[in-house]
Amino acid sequence: MLGVNQLRLNPLTGRWVTVATGRASRPGDFATDPGHPAGDPASACPFCPGHEEELPPALETYGTSGAWSLRVVPNRYPAFEGAGEMDVTRLGPLFAKAPANGIHEVLVLTPEHEQSWADLDDRQTGLVMAALRDRLEDHAATAGIRYSQAIVNHGTAAGASRRHPHGQLLGIPFVPGELIEELAGFRRFQGGCLLCATIEAERDAGYRTVAMDGDVTVIAPWWSGAPFELLVIPAAHEGHLHHAEPATLVAAGTAIRDALARVRMLLGDVSYNIVFHTLPHRSDDPFHWHAHITPRVHSTGGFEQGTGVPINIVAPEDVAAFLAS
Repeated sequence: MLGVNQLRLNPLTGRWVTVATGRASRPGDFATDPGHPAGDPASACPFCPGHEEELPPALETYGTSGAWSLRVVPNRYPAFEGAGEMDVTRLGPLFAKAPANGIHEVLVLTPEHEQSWADLDDRQTGLVMAALRDRLEDHAATAGIRYSQAIVNHGTAAGASRRHPHGQLLGIPFVPGELIEELAGFRRFQGGCLLCATIEAERDAGYRTVAMDGDVTVIAPWWSGAPFELLVIPAAHEGHLHHAEPATLVAAGTAIRDALARVRMLLGDVSYNIVFHTLPHRSDDPFHWHAHITPRVHSTGGFEQGTGVPINIVAPEDVAAFLAS
């Protein structure tokens, strides 16, 4: 049996796979219910106030008057754990491995068990984004951490094991393939910043814009690969999320909140993923940090898995019309 978490290289794709068998003991990890994690009442929730001793000591606590508003704690079932640079061992020409060193944290987004990001007020959304900034700053100063991935999984179909609204931040010792491909896209684009140009082009087109103001733009992107996929782009050009101005972070957080509320009003309380993409640490490559929102309303079939080519059954122009109305 695997004793510690391990990275293994897929020689067909050149991408790393994380083998973390300890995470199989998480509650609801093999549930098939597409809704929320079952059997997860507030009375037994380790993320709820009064249950703080059930979790490891907090890394950060935000709040006033003795009551916390947001907590950051180490994940009890980490996929990445341990310090050190990435040390690859090759067991012959096919089998390459490395320790899955890194950081895995949980951000408890609110004390309220039954809320979601769609329910947060302006202050709380700003607090969530400030916590992300603070933790990313800490990761950037940690030796061996090359990239940090911030995510929010809502609902079982999106991978959530707890109903209580929370996010995760994983600091990893390599730059993942998805970021490598996005970085390559920025380098290929000849018209300045790819996402600054996207904001301008979508403003002119007018067909795929869900929300737009001077601080942030939310679009159903031209290249959407999933129904109701949304892209949240801050107007201020910055590669690193943790270098963004406080006002930009607040605007991005509230734009995500408002977009999720519109999705819920239209589709109901569906599962979704929020994924933040930011520059790898200590990198100055061309990039513009942003967030992807992907509601889980359509299953992925064999063609998509076999080719990597998504089949989207809802045009992004229709998504924008539905959500902007």
